[in-house]
Amino acid sequence: MPRPKRPCPAPRRCGLTRWNGSRPPSGAEKRPHGWTAAPPAGTLQPAMTFEGRAMNHAAVALAALLAALTVTPAAAQEGWGVAADIGLGGEVEPDWIGSQDMEAGPWVIFRNVDILRPGQAATSDGSADGFRVLPTLNLRGGRSADDADALRGLDDIDRTIEAGARFRYTRGPVSGYLVIRKGLGGHDGLVGSAGARYRIAPNERLTLWPQVEAKFGDDTFTQAFFGVSADESRRSGHDEYKPQGGIYAAGISLEGRYALGGTLALVGEVEYDHLVGDAADAPFIEDKAQPSLKLGLVNRFSLRF
Repeated sequence: MPRPKRPCPAPRRCGLTRWNGSRPPSGAEKRPHGWTAAPPAGTLQPAMTFEGRAMNHAAVALAALLAALTVTPAAAQEGWGVAADIGLGGEVEPDWIGSQDMEAGPWVIFRNVDILRPGQAATSDGSADGFRVLPTLNLRGGRSADDADALRGLDDIDRTIEAGARFRYTRGPVSGYLVIRKGLGGHDGLVGSAGARYRIAPNERLTLWPQVEAKFGDDTFTQAFFGVSADESRRSGHDEYKPQGGIYAAGISLEGRYALGGTLALVGEVEYDHLVGDAADAPFIEDKAQPSLKLGLVNRFSLRF
């Protein structure tokens, strides 16, 4: 059993006054044993408890957080931004450049990029008007001397990541572009393409782009993929061959994008390239015709700064 509290023997020394039944002191509260506490004059009483103040601060912080995470349509178009289709799919293409055999493999998709100006609404397929300088990536397949009899004795070429920039001008449904990339890994050359395409939108979901294109590379690139060095000539039996840099293929293609809903879409491409110039005259080329087919699923990402 808890011991009862003893009354203060000296109320005034304890800061207490006795309530004799008359009018209690200002601000006094009734306490056990008849004592009341009289706070010093001028003391401000707290308006709420510590727990109450903490709950109030938490509510203010939560409201501020929700306001920061809520983006209105007007705010969504403020500042510079970037939008792109990013995804994964599969492709069927020649086993190596100049091969007559086809090979299936993964297709890493990064396309339909838009750089958005302040106040400009994001497009669903990268078709914004004007001049753009855009980042571009490509994964180029390599080749091995064991891939075909025609390659016996030639050096292997590893897969190459090609990174660079795409210069594009779009006006209405027509756009022209120039792509320049640097090889990192398998080959160390400069490679790129130049072309034009036309945008056709039969309905709100489907977009088509027929396209013509010329592909080019510098001396380093063409020597790696189409040349035969003196050592390779001795090992393979092919004549030594030193192709010059320039256009190595010309082609046509048809790209398509079908919106599934939200930010998801199916994308695909049918392409036909034909080797030309020094590339077509390489002694180990099996077929100058180079068709390919690609199909994948992408998500449309959009980010404002």
